[in-house]
Amino acid sequence: MDSNFTSRPQKLSSDGVDHQNQATLVLYNDDSNTFDYVMEVLVEICDHSLTQAEQCATITHFKGRCEVRTGTLTAMKELRYQLISRGLKAIVDN
Repeated sequence: MDSNFTSRPQKLSSDGVDHQNQATLVLYNDDSNTFDYVMEVLVEICDHSLTQAEQCATITHFKGRCEVRTGTLTAMKELRYQLISRGLKAIVDN
């Protein structure tokens, strides 16, 4: 077998994105942060609009969690670190 070929080819979607390296940033509900604070952090860190941040905060409050952002694993780990450093609970799911 030619060593230039891999046994697992990269799969790109129709939009040209490598979805195998995609991850999701998940925010979890807590009892210590206010809606306004969570919204402020989502706007600042995740680049959400105010409306999007409000919707994510509401979903997190009522369902216990919300997928707030998707992107590369490396980028989502960095965003998770920033959310946690501001007192929010979050994980990266890939």
